Amino acid sequence: MGWGDLGAFGEPSKETPNLDQMASEGMLFLDFYAASPLCSPSRAALLTGRLPVRNGFYTTNAHARNAYTPQDVVGGIPASELLLPELLKKAGYINKIIGKWHLGHRPQFHPLKHGFDEWFGSPNCHFGPFDNRALPNIPVYRDWEMIGRYYEDFKIDHKTGEANLTQIYLQEALDFISKQQGSQQPFFLYWAIDATHAPVYASKQFLGTSQRGLYGDAVREIDDSVGKILKHLQKLGISKNTFVFFTSDNGAALISAPKQGGSNGRFLCGKQTTFEGGMREPAIAWWPGHIPAGGVSHQLGSVMDLFTTSLSLAGLQPPGDRQIDGID
Repeated sequence: MGWGDLGAFGEPSKETPNLDQMASEGMLFLDFYAASPLCSPSRAALLTGRLPVRNGFYTTNAHARNAYTPQDVVGGIPASELLLPELLKKAGYINKIIGKWHLGHRPQFHPLKHGFDEWFGSPNCHFGPFDNRALPNIPVYRDWEMIGRYYEDFKIDHKTGEANLTQIYLQEALDFISKQQGSQQPFFLYWAIDATHAPVYASKQFLGTSQRGLYGDAVREIDDSVGKILKHLQKLGISKNTFVFFTSDNGAALISAPKQGGSNGRFLCGKQTTFEGGMREPAIAWWPGHIPAGGVSHQLGSVMDLFTTSLSLAGLQPPGDRQIDGID
């Protein structure tokens, strides 16, 4: 998703009322950056608080053949890295990832081996369909069990762009939050949906509703889902105890434009480049009673800061045996 995709960041069609309201009730970060213009290294940096050059997700040598992880790459997050959910466990947190993992698909890289207690989603993006002989379709997991594959059990219609995945991911999020609130358990939810990654998709109720085509439909569904998650926190009475942050892993992919590409606003280029359009992200912090409403920050920020800030909020210190690049 690009810096210019939200109404709060100047998108003229203003089709993101829930994220815009989240911004009006919280704080906008106008100078917030991914750690890389590609999915995998950016996600690795978010979860380790470390630059891709430190955590193993960069190109150029044998240690680091993980700049991004399609299904034919065997690398993944190194066992030596300490991920945010591993550390949050020390404070009694239950951790769940919903959606795209993208830090390796082999068993040693499984999210439940790196601090997550639950997973519903896929190790990769929804590429395909493939022939299931030379190249199988991408699997979808519930925890350790593969429960199906994209295009077979989880339908994505390339002609219409219809897929119900975001709705499934939304319900998973709502159910997880309810379960943890019911047991009075602190939780970390990493909601890593991928509807705006080509091939773009949206559920039937959102198809054709945007002025911006199929990509806009996907953005509208994500916006609606975020609104429902925030309302759910409020309904359960835990919004004042829950820090929520919305951002992206890289800028909009202009290679997918015009039909499936987003907007990076006034910034040059997009995903796969280190120009502003590839690195600067929409970012919103929301925490009623703690973050004053209507704030705007020009503080330089990074996804790596979410690692250090989250540990601080949980009363934990970052690991002292390695270089941490995120700040509190």
